[in-house]
Formats: sequence, structure tokens, C-alpha cells
Amino acid sequence: MGRNKNKEISTELYKKLAPLLPVVTPSTKGGRPRLSDEQALNGIVFVLRTGIPWEDLPQELGFGSGMTCWRRLRDWQAAGVWHGLHLALLGELRHADKLDFSRFIMDGASVPNPRGARTQAPTPRTGASWAANATSSRTAKASR
Repeated sequence: MGRNKNKEISTELYKKLAPLLPVVTPSTKGGRPRLSDEQALNGIVFVLRTGIPWEDLPQELGFGSGMTCWRRLRDWQAAGVWHGLHLALLGELRHADKLDFSRFIMDGASVPNPRGARTQAPTPRTGASWAANATSSRTAKASR
């Protein structure tokens, strides 16, 4: 199994993120040894950063197969791992004073309404208009 010196995630950063990953007990049935979470995380980041298809993940990188990385991504998503990783990375960036708040945007559509807040009345529906408009007419034929 090849080891890549140019990892997507540094070993120091991975050591900080590792406690956020779920612990998996090996199967009692045996089978192939499980790919390390560090290799899988590096493979996931590589695929997402480059935009290549999962099945095209180069084996030479030592990140495992694309399908293994995809399954780990799916399992971690179901376990809610990515939200914790995101918050941890934001904390690291804040600690290093590398967050650029000049590009920060808060969209009101993504913020829930506080309880007891007034909600807007629904927009009333309007009936279909039979008046001619600039793009079509019920009686006029298109001229060429």
C-alpha cells in the first residue's frame, strides 16, 4: 500500500480531527483489513477538491479505492461527522486568525424564525390573464 507524502490533510490536523470520527469495531467474521480513517479522509478530500469521479481515484496516492472512500463519506454523513469536522476546522482557523470576515454573508433564508415571531401572510394567487402580451397573442400569427 503506497503512502503519499503530499497528503490532503496534515498529520497534525488529522490528530485533532480523529476524536470526532466514529470508532468502528472490526468484524468477528474476518475479512479485508479496514482502510485507516486518515487515508479515507485524505481520499475524500482529494476527490471533492479535484472533482474527479470516485472510481477514478488513483491507487498510487495510497488513499484506498474510490468506492471505499465514498462509503466512508456516506457513513460519516449519516453519523453527523461532517458538521463536527466543519466546526473544528472553523475553530482552528479562528485560533490561527485566518478567518476572513470581510467575505462573510448571513442569508435570512438559512436562519430559522424565532419562536413567537410574526410570519408574513401568504401571497394571494392571481387568476390567469387573457390579455395579450409582448411575446404571444391568442389570435395573431407569428410573422417571419
